[in-house]
Amino acid sequence: MNVDELLAKAKKPSADAMKLHPFYRGKIETTLKCAVHSFKDFAIWYTPGVAAPCKAIQANPDLVYDYTNKWNTVIVVSDGTRVLGLGDIGPKAGLPVMEGKALLYKYLGGVDGFPIMLDTKDPDAIINTVLMLQPGVGGVNLEDISQPKCFYILDTLREKADIPVWHDDQQGTATVTLAGLINALKVVGKKMSEVKIAFIGSGAANVACSRLIFGWGADPSRCFMVDTKGILGKHRKDLELRKAEYKDKWKLCNITNAEGREGDIPDAIKGADVVIALSKSGPGVILPEWIKSMAKDAIVFACANPVPEIWPWEAKEAGAAVVATGRSDFPNQVNNSLGFPGIFRGTLDVRARTITDEMCFAAAQALADHVGKRLDADHILPDMDDWEVFPREAAAVAMKAVEQGLARHPTTYEAEFENASNIIKRSRGLTKMMMEKNFIAAPPLDKDEHDVDLETIKSAY
Repeated sequence: MNVDELLAKAKKPSADAMKLHPFYRGKIETTLKCAVHSFKDFAIWYTPGVAAPCKAIQANPDLVYDYTNKWNTVIVVSDGTRVLGLGDIGPKAGLPVMEGKALLYKYLGGVDGFPIMLDTKDPDAIINTVLMLQPGVGGVNLEDISQPKCFYILDTLREKADIPVWHDDQQGTATVTLAGLINALKVVGKKMSEVKIAFIGSGAANVACSRLIFGWGADPSRCFMVDTKGILGKHRKDLELRKAEYKDKWKLCNITNAEGREGDIPDAIKGADVVIALSKSGPGVILPEWIKSMAKDAIVFACANPVPEIWPWEAKEAGAAVVATGRSDFPNQVNNSLGFPGIFRGTLDVRARTITDEMCFAAAQALADHVGKRLDADHILPDMDDWEVFPREAAAVAMKAVEQGLARHPTTYEAEFENASNIIKRSRGLTKMMMEKNFIAAPPLDKDEHDVDLETIKSAY
């Protein structure tokens, strides 16, 4: 396959998306889950019968979880200011992404997700809107909101909301990255507490990654964070002057980089055991010669999309023992979709009040453990088609919520694993049935595969 053919193949998903989005006119819809045998049933589901459950909920508000779909509903809230790979494209342009998120919630986790696009960039307006919407939903997924306001919005909502609020760009990315790192360190035989880590990019994702990774046992003083102006540290007067606005980055300036390194990406990478890059799309953001300067048996997570900061074969040829990216056509895909469906499944099922870092740790451990004997340098995480990972995550998260006293509806591991498995199987089965019966029309496309294998891509560059 020559370069032109490869590029055409790589562009095919985008071309297909432009055909299929208008063909289906969106990716999700609402449908019924109750029986309707005749119009007489409307007297039960609507007036006058509906007044009885309304009164019951008024008398006991917790019954809303038993009498409505609040227990299984998550809203995906965004202002479209930080859409992955696209930037500030606005709420209307961001809607296809949030619909896609809702699709993944339903298919992978059996969760009824629904996109809510907000026509405001004001963080307080976003907070107030979410708080006003919470009576009708079971949880909130904040998505594609720019920093630093994304930190303020999440922290405030976690404090004020009665339902769990999650920012997938932060917590989701961090959970799956931690899981991958746990297993990558097993492959190379290194300890979390002893490694030097260079975090390339200091946006919402890597700030959260560093928090969870430090919480798991990495030593912050041995680690380095890099933003667009260089390595973070106490020398960064630009951040000290804005520490009230960038409080998370200023905290990292004070707890990382005990060596007092200054400079940029190559200076942070030198001698590091691990690189976790969530910066800008490559290739060429990280150069092979910088990887050569890392410690022996280096680990490189180059997770920018759509193109990683360095091609995985370049990193391997430069000496990296384990390489992960955000792409499905390379080994070791680090993708949020491995996390949020199962995490929210377990959170909703026990009616947890919030999603703590400890619940994220439980999910990360479940993800890492699920690889089992398949663990090697090219398989540090489960694949998304390994559907059992999601109920296992759900059960692990649910048990941690129970342990922390956050569950309004406690259960056992076995019961939650069975419950989550049944819900997810039902969701996937419904989709399959609707496709077979043509309630979901067959797409008007050829049957060519979208994936391009690594050797094919490598040969073209």
